Amino acid sequence: MKILVCLGNVPDTTTRVKFGNEGSALDKSGIQWIINPWDELALTRAIELQEDGTNPVSTVTVITAGDAGTEPTIRKALAIGADDAIRINTDPLDSYTVAAQIAASVKDKNFDIIMCGVESSDYNGLSVGGMVAELLGIPSVSSVSSLTFDGGQVEVTREIDGGREIVTLATPFLAVVQKGIAKEPRIPAMRGIMMARKKALEVLPPVSVESMASFSGFELPAPKPPCRMIQPDNVMELVELLQNEARIL
Repeated sequence: MKILVCLGNVPDTTTRVKFGNEGSALDKSGIQWIINPWDELALTRAIELQEDGTNPVSTVTVITAGDAGTEPTIRKALAIGADDAIRINTDPLDSYTVAAQIAASVKDKNFDIIMCGVESSDYNGLSVGGMVAELLGIPSVSSVSSLTFDGGQVEVTREIDGGREIVTLATPFLAVVQKGIAKEPRIPAMRGIMMARKKALEVLPPVSVESMASFSGFELPAPKPPCRMIQPDNVMELVELLQNEARIL
C-alpha cells in the first residue's frame, strides 16, 4: 500500500511579512520556509503507519508544487522519513492550480491513500485536498483526526459538531487531516538528514492549467490603536467605549 502526502512550502509562522512591487507581491527576501504544519502532521502519521509492522504500508511519498527553492523543504520531509519525493516545477498560483498539478502528476501512480493538511498557514484556503480528490475521481474525507487500519479497510475518525464520527473506507481515498492526526511533528535525526541526500526526488514539468484566481494587491492590517487607560471608578466611560467605539456590546 502506497501513501502520498501533499506538502505546502510556507513561510515560518514567525516571519515578518513584507510586500514589494507596490503591494502587488510578497517580498520573499529573508523568509525562512518550512513544511506547512498540518501537512507535517500528516507526514508524521503516514510514517508511523509505515513503521508499524502490522500495517500494509510499503512506501510514503511526498509531493509539492513549486520551484527549486522548495527543495530544502522537500529534503526535510525526506529526512523525517519519507521514502521519495515529487516536485512539480511550477509557481503555485492558487489552490486550483496546485490541486490540478498534483492530480495530473499522480493520476497514474496508483496511490492508495492521499493525505493533505486541512489548510496552509499562509493563505488558509482549506480547498486543495477536496479539489485533488474531485479531479482524481476518488472519495475524500474531511476533518480527519485519526487514521488506522482495520483488516483490509481503513478506519478514520472525523471531528464533527458535538462529537466524533468513525468512518470505514476502502482504498483509494483522500484524507484531509487536522490537529490530532499525530501528537507532535517529527524532528529529523542526523542519520535521516544524511540519508535524505540519497533519496529520489523526481522533478516533473507542469501541465497546462488556467489559474482561476488572481491577486490584485496585498496590504497589512491597520496598526492597533494605543492602549487607553480608564479610571477604575469611571465605569460609564468604559461602557460607552465598548458600545460606540469597540462595538462589542
